[in-house]
Amino acid sequence: MKLLLTPKALFMLVLTLCFSASSFAQRKQFRVLLFSKTDGFHHESINEGVTAIKAMAERQFFSVNWQENASVFNEKELANYEAVIFLNTTGNILTPEQQTAFEKFIQSGKGFVGIHSASDTEYDWEWYTKMVGMMFKIHPTIQTAYLKVEDKNFPGMERFPAKFLWTDEWYEFSPAVSKDLHFLLSIDEKTYNPNVKWGPNEGKGMGFHPISWYHTYDGGRAFYTAMGHVPQNFSDPLFLDHLYGAIYWAATGKGL
Repeated sequence: MKLLLTPKALFMLVLTLCFSASSFAQRKQFRVLLFSKTDGFHHESINEGVTAIKAMAERQFFSVNWQENASVFNEKELANYEAVIFLNTTGNILTPEQQTAFEKFIQSGKGFVGIHSASDTEYDWEWYTKMVGMMFKIHPTIQTAYLKVEDKNFPGMERFPAKFLWTDEWYEFSPAVSKDLHFLLSIDEKTYNPNVKWGPNEGKGMGFHPISWYHTYDGGRAFYTAMGHVPQNFSDPLFLDHLYGAIYWAATGKGL
């Protein structure tokens, strides 16, 4: 026996199915803006980072919108997200109006994740430099070194060994501009050569040399890692754990 639907009943059935599909699509646990605009050096690893974070979003059931157009930094559009990721951004990438919109975003209780050259971005924007915590000064050539876990009490740190080898581009930072940074990883400067000179800019190491940290900032949350220069790092499970833990915490405030 065939079941015949009236045009009205058919319309209501289609409408219900569309609504159900739309509702399911909106049930992602949080929404993230992935931003990779550059005004200077453009990292090759941006491509691998975008691919990895998109795959992570599928696996961890959150939504991610990748943009390199800074026009998205306005109050109306930023309201759609719980966190913003700066993936290897460089230079001056936001206008004063866009900076104000981003400040209001963080002040509303939202989160920021900075990856690698996010600390080589917007040096003249004091609010931003304090959010990142320390800004890039110089780096030697890519080398292998030992990293040390300073604190495991943060999402995504569970599987890190106390000490492990890692190959990356090791940033040396200028003195901290925020005093409340909680350090997660540091680098053992005895295991690589930190000496480098670019004209008057010279690096000799920092002594205690943090690599990843987080803090609460201006009503919101901020995380930064200097890892992420080498493209292959974005396929390493430990690093992906580290990034997802940061994204999860920045977007939700949970995990501590």
